[in-house]
Amino acid sequence: MTPAPPSAALLGLFARTRPTRDGAALLRSALHARRLVLLKALLVRVRRHRAELGDGVEERFEAAWHLLERAEQRAPAAVRDLLDYPTTGGWLAAALTAPPGPELDARLAHFDALALTAALRAGCALDLTVATPHGTLSLAGLGRLLTGSDRVAVRTEGRHARITPEGAGPDRAVLLPRDLNDPRHPHPGRPADADPGRSPTAPPCWSPLLRLPGGAAVLDDLDPHRVPRGGIGTPPRTGVEAGPAGRAVWAEQWRAALRLLDATDPGRAEEVRRLVRVLVPVAHADRGTGPFGATLRAAPGAVLATLPDGPREMAEVLVHETQHTKLAAVHELVPLYTAGPATVHKVGWRTDARPIAGVLQGAYAHLALTDLWWRAARSSGLPAPWRTRAGQQFERFHHQVGRALAVLLESDELTNTGREFARHMRQHHARLGATPRALR
Repeated sequence: MTPAPPSAALLGLFARTRPTRDGAALLRSALHARRLVLLKALLVRVRRHRAELGDGVEERFEAAWHLLERAEQRAPAAVRDLLDYPTTGGWLAAALTAPPGPELDARLAHFDALALTAALRAGCALDLTVATPHGTLSLAGLGRLLTGSDRVAVRTEGRHARITPEGAGPDRAVLLPRDLNDPRHPHPGRPADADPGRSPTAPPCWSPLLRLPGGAAVLDDLDPHRVPRGGIGTPPRTGVEAGPAGRAVWAEQWRAALRLLDATDPGRAEEVRRLVRVLVPVAHADRGTGPFGATLRAAPGAVLATLPDGPREMAEVLVHETQHTKLAAVHELVPLYTAGPATVHKVGWRTDARPIAGVLQGAYAHLALTDLWWRAARSSGLPAPWRTRAGQQFERFHHQVGRALAVLLESDELTNTGREFARHMRQHHARLGATPRALR
C-alpha cells in the first residue's frame, strides 16, 4: 500500500531540507511500497513474455519467487530490508527494461541469488541448486562468492549453509552462517575444509562487504548492480573495487565525515545514518576531473562517489546526495513538477542548462548545503579549516541558490504543491540571508 502524502506541515519541513524522524519514516515506507510494486511488475512481465524466455528461465524464476515468499513468512523484516537494499532497485530497473530474449534471461538469473540471500538471512533450511552466472554468486548487502562454476549446491547443516560449486568436492565448499542476521557473524564465510596450502584466490573465494563504522551502512564495491551497465554520468564513471587499502581509506573518511557532521549539525548526521545505506566507489572519468557524486532514482540510499579529498568534502557529498534521495521520494508521493515542454535554465553550479526538474534537484541539495555551511561558519567550537571552508562555500552558493529559486517560482512547470514547496525553500533561504560572519 502506498503511504499517504505528507501533511502540509511535514511537506514544509521537507522543503526547508531539515531532517525529521517522521520524514525519514515516510520516505522508508514510500521506498518499500515502490519496491513491492516493481517486483510485482516484474512477475507480470515474466509471465507475459513466457514464450520468449529461454529454456527453464520461467521455472527458475517461479522457484525463486516461492523461496522469497517462504523467507518472508519466516523473517519479514529481514526480507523487507533486502528488498529495500539499493542494488535490488538497480537490478529491478535493469530487469524491467531489458528486451525479451537473452538479455532479459540474463537479468532474471540474478533472482536466484536474491531469493537465496533472503532465505539465508531468514535462516531457512535449504537443499537446492542456484545459478551463478560467470562463476559469481552475489549476495546483496552481504558480499560475493567466486565459485568457478555456473551453478552451486546449497545445503544447510546445523547453523551453517554449505555452498559447493557444481561437480566440485567437499574441499571446495564454503560455509556461511545459516542466519546471516546473527550479530555473532559480522564477516561470514570460510572454507568448509581449510587447507593452509590452498591459494586464497582459488574459487570458491568469499569476499564480505565492509561495514562502515558508526552505523548500518556498508561500502559496496562488489555488487554487479551497484552501477548501471555503461557507467553513470558524462563522461561515464564505472564502479571500482577499492581493495583492502582503499576500503580502509573510505572507512576513515566516512568516520571523520560523520564526526564532523555530528559536531556541526547532529540532525543532519543522524539523517545520513538513517538514509544512506551504501557507499559505492566509482572511478574518476578523466585525469583532472573534479569530485563526483550521484544518486540513482532506481537505487535510493546509495551514494555513488569518487573518493573525496577529505572529511569535509565527504560530509558535503553525503548531505548533498541525501537530499536527492529525499526529494525524489517526495516527488513520488506528491508530484512537484510536470513533464512540461523541454525548457532548460542556467544555474550557477553547472555549465550546462538544466530542465526544471534538474533546477529543483540542484537548488534543493545546495540549499541543504548552505544551511550546513551557515551553521559551520558561525560555530566557534569547530575546526578552523572547516569553518573557513564553510564560510567560503556559503558565500559562493547562497546567491546561486537564490537565483535558482527565482527561476522555479517563475516557472509554469511546477505543480501547485511544487510552487508551495519552492516558497518554503525561499523562506528558508531568506533566513540564511545574513552572511555567517555577520551572524557571529
